[in-house]
Amino acid sequence: MSLIRKMFSIALVSLLIFSICIPHNVHAEQVGVSARNAVLIEQESGRIIYEKDAHDKQRIASITKVMTAILAIESGKLDEIVKVSDKAVRAEGSSLYLKPGEEIKLEHLVYGLMLRSGNDSAVAIAEHVGGSLEGFVFMMNEKAAELGMTNTEFANPHGLDDHENHYSTAYDMALLTRYAMENDKFKEVAGTKVYRAPAAPGESWDRSWTNKHRLVTGMYQYATGGKTGYTKRAKRTLITTASKEGLDVIAVTLNGPDDWKDHIYMFNRAFVDYKLYEIAEKGEIDNVKDDFYKGKVSLSRDIKFPMTKKERENVRIKVTLEKPKKDWKDEGNVPEVVGEYTLIVHDEAVVETPIYFERKQEKEGGFWSIFKDIFFIMAGKITW
Repeated sequence: MSLIRKMFSIALVSLLIFSICIPHNVHAEQVGVSARNAVLIEQESGRIIYEKDAHDKQRIASITKVMTAILAIESGKLDEIVKVSDKAVRAEGSSLYLKPGEEIKLEHLVYGLMLRSGNDSAVAIAEHVGGSLEGFVFMMNEKAAELGMTNTEFANPHGLDDHENHYSTAYDMALLTRYAMENDKFKEVAGTKVYRAPAAPGESWDRSWTNKHRLVTGMYQYATGGKTGYTKRAKRTLITTASKEGLDVIAVTLNGPDDWKDHIYMFNRAFVDYKLYEIAEKGEIDNVKDDFYKGKVSLSRDIKFPMTKKERENVRIKVTLEKPKKDWKDEGNVPEVVGEYTLIVHDEAVVETPIYFERKQEKEGGFWSIFKDIFFIMAGKITW
């Protein structure tokens, strides 16, 4: 296996894990809602559909726990047993009523965190996953930086008003939720209406936790998940995800006195005005003019973008390919990425994604040969 091929395989793993499309903002409508700050984005592309002061830094209360939950899930420790500390039990505010010294599976704590907003659960999770509260907060901020949450700083795992330097924006929290919703376990937890956990020590009945999020439990039929929040300083904060006819959207409001209605209003407008259009399918690109590239260039994924009907009528596609070089007669000299596929709406580039060259040998084996290499690399069976 050549070094170039190995490097490409590793790069492709990363591209499969993280979206390879680079979304740009076309015009986002201002939206009239009760909340001080609001945003609605589309899951596939990250496009901002509606917003209201979405980049203003504010306190965020318990929607902080989306970060706590996804870090716990990604830790790979959900089956581990957590011993609840005195510090966790003393956490103020909403609680699962955990007992000092109680031993409980991390997975149960994550459900209690998301459904009942247990602050004791948040501290217990942080201490177990991060080794300490401070260690976990470091992980939170590290993940925030990785996700491009440039106007966010976390100081605790629950969102209580015990630190001045704990804040985010509606947009940053939408970015976080978009990332978290790509995780199947998080998606399952966030959309759960009722969860049963084993009884606490000395109790004879199991715990039963009903989700506090009213849109998820029945108030809005298209809701798929979310997280509630409230503190005296942050006021009401809310995240909701919803899906209808293939369009998946995320709403975030901060300081929203009528947040349930705000979210339903934004969702209903989006589902009427927007549709997720498939622009190009994964695989070979048709209608390539250059004979050198005909039948040899492809996209590694479907290209989809949410648009209004009017926007769809103003779409242009631009395919840019490198001019073939003399030494490319030997296909082994052709780079893996040979161009860029650009989706343009109203003269603005909204998606830019790489175009890949398929060498004859690779084409015969298809992408399965690459995936086989990826599998063995991830399994540690190919080294260099």
